[in-house]
Amino acid sequence: MTTAPASHPDEKAMTRPAKRPTSTDVARVAGVSQATVSYVLNSRADQSISEETRRRVLEAARNLDYRPHASARTLAAGRSDIALLSIPDLPIGSGISRFVEQLAGELAEHGLTLVTHITGAHGRPLPDICAAVGASIVIGFDSFDQDTTQALRRAGAEVVLPASDARLPSAMGPIGRMQAEHLIDRGHQRLGYALPEHPGMLPMAQERLHGATEACLAAGVEPPVALSTSLDSASAAAAVGQWAARSVTGICAFNDETAIAVLAGMHEHHLTAPADLAVIGADDIPTARLNIPPLTTICFDLHEVVRRRTEAILASLAGSEPRITPAWINPQVIQRSST
Repeated sequence: MTTAPASHPDEKAMTRPAKRPTSTDVARVAGVSQATVSYVLNSRADQSISEETRRRVLEAARNLDYRPHASARTLAAGRSDIALLSIPDLPIGSGISRFVEQLAGELAEHGLTLVTHITGAHGRPLPDICAAVGASIVIGFDSFDQDTTQALRRAGAEVVLPASDARLPSAMGPIGRMQAEHLIDRGHQRLGYALPEHPGMLPMAQERLHGATEACLAAGVEPPVALSTSLDSASAAAAVGQWAARSVTGICAFNDETAIAVLAGMHEHHLTAPADLAVIGADDIPTARLNIPPLTTICFDLHEVVRRRTEAILASLAGSEPRITPAWINPQVIQRSST
């Protein structure tokens, strides 16, 4: 007669996940009603709960590793605490990453949880995601069209920002203008503009190019020679060769990543900055200061952008008309060795 091998004591735990603790379990361990558990865990100010009872409930919840279901939180608060951020289908660089990080932190201080979704041609539509995560707030980098706004509201969103009828001046033009003015002030009369190759970035890049063009016209110099480049030295070297052939002496780059690619392309031609070509980027990413030479760039007040967006969200949740203001970013030139 054969005997089945004894099972390892942890085997059942590995194959059968433990039952998720419920508010009933918390109430039983704390010796209180489920209503009292709800009042304590949702910090209901309209209920009088003794400190001893509050302590027992919180201790029981902690020991049981209890986490309320999203539906329970929604029922208690009257809405979910989920804010859904729609990110365009673009390369996610340092600028977007820092914005998401700071917005998540700012919203968390007000009891809101940020969930991100890359919106594009692939994957589920944004309204489907909104319904799936139970978001009460949907935030976009740009305003949503009317059809999308209505679909998001049908999916459960109470707040959709920016609103579909928002008409906000772009903050991109001033960045390009400041780039060109910086180079012109240093005596450069023939400028180039390095556009990103990624098509999704072109609308933003064109706005920055427009700002640089305005600065050139105001100074009485020719508009920038605009060329596209990817983030590799061969592509950038081809653009650098064209700029050099057209007597360009200063390059405004769409962002710091593009500017660093231009500097790499210059190296292929044995050119240096700023002696042969001055280069200025935008966004002030952490590696800009570590580049050789350190990159001159445009920085902006990301904290202020996040603060204003959070104010608009909180105002909307409170039933007030959100104060939608231009995304003023207070751009400033950070002078380094590349110019």
